[in-house]
Amino acid sequence: MAIYHLCIKIISRGKGKSAVAASTYRSGEKIKNEYDGIVHDFTRKGGIAHTEILLPQNAPQEFVNRSVLWNSVEKIEKSKNSQLAREIEVALPKELDREKQIELIREYVKENFVKVGMCADIALHDKNDGNPHCHILLTMRPLNEDTTWGAKSKKEYIIDENGEKVKLRNGNYKTRKINTTDWNEQEKAEHWRKAWADIITNKYLEENSIQDKVDHRSYQRQGIEQIPTIHLGVSATQMEKKGIATDRGNINREIKHQNAILREISRRIKALLNWIRGIGKEEKQRAKIQNPPSHKKKICSRIRFYICSVHDSSSNNGVFFLDYSPSTLIRSRI
Repeated sequence: MAIYHLCIKIISRGKGKSAVAASTYRSGEKIKNEYDGIVHDFTRKGGIAHTEILLPQNAPQEFVNRSVLWNSVEKIEKSKNSQLAREIEVALPKELDREKQIELIREYVKENFVKVGMCADIALHDKNDGNPHCHILLTMRPLNEDTTWGAKSKKEYIIDENGEKVKLRNGNYKTRKINTTDWNEQEKAEHWRKAWADIITNKYLEENSIQDKVDHRSYQRQGIEQIPTIHLGVSATQMEKKGIATDRGNINREIKHQNAILREISRRIKALLNWIRGIGKEEKQRAKIQNPPSHKKKICSRIRFYICSVHDSSSNNGVFFLDYSPSTLIRSRI
């Protein structure tokens, strides 16, 4: 069954991270970080199925070498808390073969990131454990037409109602920071999430006659009364496959149990509502004319009888019934 997973992270120097280290680990290579002199060697790392770098038209051709690319990023970012790269991690449909998976990720990356000026470093991981996924490392600084790095933001003078620059008490003019790209906008993240769901479902799954569908929206936004499970991760997945219980695995098992209870409650409520709707119009009309309160009590007794009969045939202790009062329906536990 195809699953939807897309996680966006920022590789920040302020959190002790390095773009060179991140790329080296994901690609399984050996690269020296010229910013701090540390050599990162992950050539013994397994499970790396495919790597490549995709560049926009105005990028230097030498950036196809990931050592050159990410050392260039480390060099241009001067601040100790600089944001060096954006990582997007996606789960790949295991229903597709390797060639289709690579084709899928290439199309997604080119259309959503390279096309607007980002350099993309792709690393597809698969340890044959049922969890094929891809790490997409993206540059966060735009490139100029002459292939040099551009500015992430610029200052803009604030103008008053007369079209004059606003002067501060210290003699400087009031300015505001304007981003040169929209890559950090929340709406952009939503667009990337939706684009991944669309390209999986509408293009690759459908074209390969696979009936599964994926949706980037949360269960709540989809109107589904279900608790989402948490992402296990590689280590927990491997331990669970070996029969070793993990904290994340236990959480997901409890969530699945609760979802089963929710589905049963929903099913019984629907059955109850259908049963109520089936009461004859003639009986309802007669009850309204004769004695409305007694009619409500009559309905209440029938509901109790129905739920109790369902409960007697079930061993589930988590069954709920609806207790009717003249003004509301109150949820109670049997």
